[in-house]
Amino acid sequence: MLAVGEGDLLSFEQLVLRYQAEAWRVAYRFTGDAAQAEDLAQDAFLRILDAAPRYRPTASFRTYLYRVLSRLCLDYRQKRRPILGEPLGTVADDTYPPAERASLEERDRCIQAALVNLPADYRLAVVLRYFEGLSGAEMAAVMGRSVKAVERLLARAKSALEPQLRRFLDT
Repeated sequence: MLAVGEGDLLSFEQLVLRYQAEAWRVAYRFTGDAAQAEDLAQDAFLRILDAAPRYRPTASFRTYLYRVLSRLCLDYRQKRRPILGEPLGTVADDTYPPAERASLEERDRCIQAALVNLPADYRLAVVLRYFEGLSGAEMAAVMGRSVKAVERLLARAKSALEPQLRRFLDT
């Protein structure tokens, strides 16, 4: 990122290639809309490119990207209610028998529907922790909150999700 700040666009291209799928996944899980997720991810990279000369490495690039992207997602949420999109397609391959694949796809649709109904900050916390695997400290850095505040958000999100997803938790 420091090289990008000095005008090295090839380095920026490498960052985009490395992180674009992650950025899209976070935005998709947040919005439920594939096209909007693509727009948000692209906007995040453009903002990062604009800010490159001012970038200071106080955290990993991934954390920095997620912070920019999470702000864009929260802004999007304030402007427009997310829509339920297609499932992310985590079970589209042929390694599962058809019945199990159908069950997993139903689970994914239910999870996406439940996420859309969460308050924006709860949804962001769930996406960052359970879909992107960020630690509490990384989430705190991304969300601009303390680790304790992030833990409370996750606990509240779990409480809100449990009634909607209980049938998947019992299996």
